[in-house]
Amino acid sequence: MIAIIGGGAIGLAIGWRLAGAGQRVTVFERGRVGRGASWAAAGMLAPVSEAEPEEEALIRLALAGHDLWPSFAQELMAASGVPLDYWRCGGVHVALDRDQVEHLRFLKDFLVRLRLECRWIGAAEARSLSPHLSPDVKGALHCASDHQVDNRKLVAALRAAFLAAGGVLQEQTEVTALDLAGGKVAGIVADGRKHAAEAVILATGAWSGTIEAVPVQHRPAVRPVKGQMLAIRTKVPLTSVILWHEGHYVVPRRDGRLLVGATVEEQGFDDRITAGGLFQLLDEARALLPGIDELPVEEIWTGFRPASRDDAPILGPSALPGLIYATGHYRQGILLTPVTAAGIADYVLRRALPLELRPFTAERFAARESQPTDRVA
Repeated sequence: MIAIIGGGAIGLAIGWRLAGAGQRVTVFERGRVGRGASWAAAGMLAPVSEAEPEEEALIRLALAGHDLWPSFAQELMAASGVPLDYWRCGGVHVALDRDQVEHLRFLKDFLVRLRLECRWIGAAEARSLSPHLSPDVKGALHCASDHQVDNRKLVAALRAAFLAAGGVLQEQTEVTALDLAGGKVAGIVADGRKHAAEAVILATGAWSGTIEAVPVQHRPAVRPVKGQMLAIRTKVPLTSVILWHEGHYVVPRRDGRLLVGATVEEQGFDDRITAGGLFQLLDEARALLPGIDELPVEEIWTGFRPASRDDAPILGPSALPGLIYATGHYRQGILLTPVTAAGIADYVLRRALPLELRPFTAERFAARESQPTDRVA
């Protein structure tokens, strides 16, 4: 049996792939599946818009995930019968003043050097893509490859597909310990009894670094980064593309909602909604789409992004034989779901980590710490 600790999109997708390959798989979730970061996300599939300097390996992984999404979505909908609202909507980074124009031109040059798809557009074309966009727009960067999926429907689909493939789901079941024998993992302990397992996959997101079931020295360096978000209900569509501005975004849904996100807060697991957080989100949304003033706020929530020391995922074997990591996806968990699931399943089945996942093993942190540093006398 393969035991997966954590029933978010990552854990469920890995379970689905392994169950589909004929493995006996059980997903253990201490609450309800998909109610963590997978539920709180905005569902953006935007490797170009999320690209940042000095993250070339992560960009390649994100592009690999993006390339898998069309076929992954089709296969998952066929297996589950659940529509995902996968939408190739595109995205627009908006500049509202001269400084922001210069910043976006710098971003464009960086993306072009990496041969990523984007193009500079003027204010008129930006408003043709998003007719209710602020009249203050000075220019924009169009990223046509930005796609999206309804992340909450994704979780429902993965749950259904995993069960249909023969997977076993244990919700409301906390794993309290790893069962160790001969210096390696032999299973897990849950509900006061042992469950033998050939491998244990840790996919607990932001909780991976604090999970008591795993010995302290083998807990991955993952911390929660709090994000507050809200949803506005619209009467008519205000934009048909994802809008980006100064680190924030507005994501249109086909059901008439606008998702506005997200704050970035180092507040541990403090899930409180704050006045400052809501003001920040509404101020950004209004700067882009002034027409939201009279629209109702339908939902407000918080989530916890699982961030590693370098904000890249931690994937593959740990130093403890039998324990495998699939965590630390930070802002790109939904985007990286297909490539993570395929890669981790491949490792479990063949004990060979695919090339695109190799830069993201936990070993990279130990290697960096062992490198000599220059010292000033």
